[in-house]
Amino acid sequence: MKHLTRIAAALAATAIAAPALAADLPARKAAPAMVAVDPPSWTGFYAGVNLGYQFRAGSTGTGALPGFFAPTWDTEMAASMALASAPYSGGKSGSFIGGGQIGYNIQWLGPLVAGLEADIQGLAGGGNGGGVSGGALIPAAFPGETIVSNSTASARVDWLGTLRGRFGYVLTPSLMAYATAGLAYGGVRSSASIMQVNLPFGGAPFTAISTGATSGTRLGFAVGGGAEWKFMRNLGLKLEYLYYDLGSSTQAMTPLVFAGPPYGDLPFQRTHYAGHIVRAGLNYHFDFGGAPVVAKY
Repeated sequence: MKHLTRIAAALAATAIAAPALAADLPARKAAPAMVAVDPPSWTGFYAGVNLGYQFRAGSTGTGALPGFFAPTWDTEMAASMALASAPYSGGKSGSFIGGGQIGYNIQWLGPLVAGLEADIQGLAGGGNGGGVSGGALIPAAFPGETIVSNSTASARVDWLGTLRGRFGYVLTPSLMAYATAGLAYGGVRSSASIMQVNLPFGGAPFTAISTGATSGTRLGFAVGGGAEWKFMRNLGLKLEYLYYDLGSSTQAMTPLVFAGPPYGDLPFQRTHYAGHIVRAGLNYHFDFGGAPVVAKY
């Protein structure tokens, strides 16, 4: 009986002490459940800047149409026209280009992205051909004469803008490759001059000069492709190639007239405004959808 009494007392003491011992133990909480983070989306507005280089693809030069000639001076006029149409060499081969862009993307059907982008940039000395041309010819009917010609021509794009669609494919959540095509427009100008002398005569009656210049805004197209990498949620770095073509123009120059013989022809300048652009850009993607959902502890 005494043993049973002692066991009962020990059990009662243990029951009383257990809560106190439990209170002294460190608290343990269950690990929080992980919440999935939404992958970055390409949908939304963006704006940024770009810098690159334009390689010349256009050209410019001069030619001539028949004008008038006194009897027997037709071979001189033919020689003058041929010299006015001689090819040009030299000129600037390219220029730096920089500006900004804005756009909007929609990501749908998983990895597919469609968007619209507008940009505007200036070209530092945007040469599109030209240079110098020179030569001498002896008229067929007058072997004692020589017509000497020196010409210069230049053409450039001062600024360029585009409005293009972008069609992309998301290779990884942060990397997109895309093709692009659309409208191009730009401010252009060109000028040319031709000076010819009929030797051995020389002097004002046997010297002819023709000049011409034009400027304006032209429309065309642009096409290319590139890739953009989101190295941060709101920042993307892009590398892009574009070919633009603003078409060709023909501008009449002043008549190239020799007063002494007399004879003359009608020069013109013909220019093709086009170029290849390679550029890098930095975009800020506006996040109007809120921050991604993350785990909280």
